[in-house]
Amino acid sequence: MLSIIFVAMEITTQLVENLANLSKLQFSEADKLAYQADLQKMVGFIAQLETVDTTGVEPLLHMGDALNVLREDLVAGSVSREEALLNSPVSDTQFFKVPKVINK
Repeated sequence: MLSIIFVAMEITTQLVENLANLSKLQFSEADKLAYQADLQKMVGFIAQLETVDTTGVEPLLHMGDALNVLREDLVAGSVSREEALLNSPVSDTQFFKVPKVINK
């Protein structure tokens, strides 16, 4: 059985700022303090879960007993490339052309 040891960590304002930077988000100082408190509560909850004795408990893979509720994948008719490109306002011989949406 896999055993994971969680070491409780302190959530600092620097960590919140780093996470905001990585997420491309901007927060006010009040929001940073609120998020810091929320994250610290989450870390505390995980540390509390570490104290639960799970000896003999099998890992849960699925919430239900259903084995496979998906339909069988069947090959059906499709639209040809040429027919699909007829619906595009701008295209070349193989692809739809769309405006650029990501700027770096």
